[in-house]
Amino acid sequence: MNGTQESGQESGQESGRDRSRFQAIAKIAVFDVAGPLAAYSVLRSAGLSTVTALVVSGALPAIGVTAGLVRHRRLDAVGILVLAGIAVGTVLGQVSGNPRLVLLEGSVPTAVFGLLCLASLWSQRPLIYRFALEFMGADTPKGREFASLWRYPGFRHVFWLYTVVWGVAYLAEAAARVVIVETTSTGTALAVSKVMPYAVAASLIGWMIAYGRRAKREGERLAAAAEAANAASAAGTTAPAAAEAASYA
Repeated sequence: MNGTQESGQESGQESGRDRSRFQAIAKIAVFDVAGPLAAYSVLRSAGLSTVTALVVSGALPAIGVTAGLVRHRRLDAVGILVLAGIAVGTVLGQVSGNPRLVLLEGSVPTAVFGLLCLASLWSQRPLIYRFALEFMGADTPKGREFASLWRYPGFRHVFWLYTVVWGVAYLAEAAARVVIVETTSTGTALAVSKVMPYAVAASLIGWMIAYGRRAKREGERLAAAAEAANAASAAGTTAPAAAEAASYA
């Protein structure tokens, strides 16, 4: 009976995770990528100016971020940066009438996040480690186990490296966005600006997973080598003692 209940609970949890993943993907598609691109195309076809179409289509990501803040009932640093970037781009675009300034809104939170990553290297805990701990939940068993690993130099090195790579990558992305906005058409720049963040994040996460697995294998190899060395040392110490004992027998 207990096994049946546990199986049902696991099935329910897996179903809940699948539903959460689908909702996350749907949110990205509707509010962050496809929605803004479709809205921009429709608004331009309706005769609105480029700046107005960009500003209105940019409201969708703002709505998505705000909905997330309200749903989770807590401030999210990345979400706040995104809203700030949208606000800055909207104000600059409306004041100047230059659509390129509206498109640069994504570079603001991206550059700020990259700078925050690098600045956190001088704090007690780098930013990517803090994000990982927050994602797991600091008060959960998994989060407490994760936090306890900070005492190991190898673990700390991995997250210092992660934070450096994320910081440099996001600064490079911000610079690339500026170049794309300045050298391509508005439609192309808009499409790239909506897809690029997810491509960069996916690449970084993939690299982190691959590097983490390699670091884990290396750690296991060193631990096995150390254990073998200790065993050999113990055997080397025991053998002369046994021979000496035999000589007195």
